[in-house]
Order: sequence, then C-alpha cells, then structure tokens
Amino acid sequence: MRVVFCLFLLLALLPLTTLATAGSVQTLVVSAEGLADPQAAIYQKDRGLLIDDLRADARRQAVEKAVGVLVDSSTLVENYALVQDRVLTKSQGLIKQILKESEPFVGDDGFMHLLIKAEVYLADVRTALEELGRHERRELIRQQGNPRIEVQVVVRDTERGGDANAERSFVAENVLKEHFGAFGYRVWAAGESGVQSADFAVEGEARFKALSARLPASGLTVTKHALTSWSVKCLNLQSGEEIYFNNKVPKGRSWNDEEQALEEIGRMIGEEFSRDFFTDHLMQPSKLFFLQLTGLPDYDSATQLKREFIGLRSVLNVDLREFNAEGTSLFEIDFGGSRQNFVEAIQTQLLEPLNRKFGQPVFSLRAARGETVTVAFISPEPASAVHQTLDQQLPAALYAAAPERLQALIKDESTRERLQAVQPQATLALPAAQAQVRDF
Repeated sequence: MRVVFCLFLLLALLPLTTLATAGSVQTLVVSAEGLADPQAAIYQKDRGLLIDDLRADARRQAVEKAVGVLVDSSTLVENYALVQDRVLTKSQGLIKQILKESEPFVGDDGFMHLLIKAEVYLADVRTALEELGRHERRELIRQQGNPRIEVQVVVRDTERGGDANAERSFVAENVLKEHFGAFGYRVWAAGESGVQSADFAVEGEARFKALSARLPASGLTVTKHALTSWSVKCLNLQSGEEIYFNNKVPKGRSWNDEEQALEEIGRMIGEEFSRDFFTDHLMQPSKLFFLQLTGLPDYDSATQLKREFIGLRSVLNVDLREFNAEGTSLFEIDFGGSRQNFVEAIQTQLLEPLNRKFGQPVFSLRAARGETVTVAFISPEPASAVHQTLDQQLPAALYAAAPERLQALIKDESTRERLQAVQPQATLALPAAQAQVRDF
C-alpha cells in the first residue's frame, strides 16, 4: 500500500483550483477515483478492456462530482439512471483535460483503483441537465434563489469620536435597499430571532464633519456637511468570508442638507455592487473548509483516509495539511455538497459512509463553525486493525453510491457477493421502474 500513498501524494501536488470566467464558473477541477474488479472473468483474456473500463469509471466519477455541485446528493442518487443516461455517458465530451492520472493499482480490497485529477466543463454539465425534458428534469438542478442581503449603514461625526457617537442612517440604508431591490434581490432583516439568515451582509460607515461659515454681507451662518471618509464591506454569511471591502477619502464633497448627504452615501455604496456581484458569489460551486480530525493513530491512517475522502461524491479535492498523532490532524477539503445545510451534509455525505465502512460510529462531528469543522475519530481497535479496515473493506464511496453504479461494477458472482454487504438491492436486477425519474 506504500506505492498507493505515493501515487496519491503526487496527485495532491496539483493545486485545488476552480477556474472561472467573468460572469459564471465554466470549469471545475476535481479529483476522482475509478474502480474495476480485476478478478472478473471478462477481464482475464483482455487486460486492455480492464484498463479501459477502469479509466471510464474514473471519468464518470469526475463528471458525477460536477453534477453533485448542481444537484442535491439524495436527488442525484434517486435519479441516477436518468443522469447517467443523459450526462455521465457523455463524460468524454464533458472533461476538458486530465491533469493527472496515477498508475492503476490493485488494493487490498480486491478492486483495481485509478486516481485522476480532471478539469470538467461545469457549464456544459449544467446545460446537459437543463436540456432534460420538463417532466424529466423536475427542478433537478439545485436552485439557489435570489440573494438575501442584510444592510446596515452607520454614520459618525468626526469631531466627536467614540462608538457612542455612531448611529444608523435609515435614509442611507433605504437608498441602498432600493438599489438591491431594483436587481430583484431580497433585503433581509438583520439578526431577527426565528428568521432565516441572509446570504450576504453589506455594512457601510460614513464620517461627516460640519463646516460653518458666517456670511459678512448678511451676517448669516451657513453650515455644510462635508464627507471626510467612508468605507464599505460585504460578508458572505454562508461561509463567513469577507468578500469585498473598500475605503475612500473623497475630495471636496459637501452638502447643504444632512439628509441629502445621507442619500448620496447610500447611492455611493450601492454603486460598489453590480447585479452579478452577489449571484457570482452565491453560485460558487464549492466551499473550501478545514477538517480538524483528532484521534488518528499514525500517518499511514491519515493518508489512507485521504484516499477515502477522494472517492466521496461531495469531496472535489482534499489535501492533508498537518498531521499530529498526539493531537489534531488538518485536512483541507474542497466541498461540493450543499451549503444551505452544511452541517447536515458533512454528517450524511462524509461521516456516514466512513462509519458504515468501519461498521460502527467511529467518526463523530464535534463542531462546525465558519470554515472549520471538528471531527473526532474514536476506535477501540489498535492501529493495525484500523489499517486493515481502511485497506481491506470496500471503499467508503460505495456505501454512498447509487445502486446503478454498483450494478455496473458487478461482472461476476464474486463481485456481486462482495457488494451485497454495501447495498443488497444492488445485487438484484434493477426493475424497470427504477430507471424512471422518481418524485422528490
């Protein structure tokens, strides 16, 4: 298995990059693992067919990961036959290039494995899904909806410092709300109990200085409100990332009336955000987070676990950043699962397949906050038994696979018996009704 780790580490040297053009993401870089049964009778006389099928499965898994960015995982499994027929079978045309490919190797689990890193045409995958008939599609693609935006603008008097002097300007906020409303976006109440959180928060601050001058002819005192500086920032509340910030010190900007000044501040802040700014960020295909994992017995188990992550549908890429047998190991994961229910997705799409592989809940979610997820690995078994499970039991990805994919891996009776432990229904002939789209 040492050679497996070396191959996998070579794949990890490639950057975890999502390529984008102005407007929408066009391609997606993913790591995937292909499987085939080298003991199947069909391959005994034709090893070239084995490699061809292995490479084809790896390509399909790469495209399946791109589909998983656009379609909820459970929906994908339920409609796998449809997606496979209309999208996965076109993997050759949907993959722009193979960036890295390992040598095929036979694992202790009995399967032949192939690791690839591929650049997939995400825009073309979306188009292929959208071209499904109205009845077939049934809103298959995950709909993000219009962005929900919180707005807050604070005004300060530069001559009187301190937080006590700060007050919200509803005039500026209302102008900003009108700007976002013109895009068709929704303005969300900030921090109200029982209200679903917004996607973004736009926060502005303006500093004014009152300038007074006495007119000699009339003896009247004229006061103008000069803008000395203003700042704005935007937070992605789904990821905790500060996605935009700017500070400006205007020259010679003053107004006779304070209300006019505040209206102008709202307009200036609004001009910092275009219609596409929020949707581009909302539709980012993946979320990068750090998985802090405690309890791994040694480095070999960490590298074995890294390969398990690669096989999972929602993991687009993974890198082992730090290892500590006495404390916390750190994985950087490019996650393509749902960001609306991120904690639930981590539990069901990452931890449950691994726990099924071990036959007991050895992985438990301890915390999830912002870009950091904490998981504990607690096993009563010694390190040697942990290695044996990771090496010899079926890949965790198969425990989360659709029955149709398992059926495709079955080439003889021995494979069927091995996969029966994963999903008993995969060992049976698929009924005709199963090939039709299900309600969801």
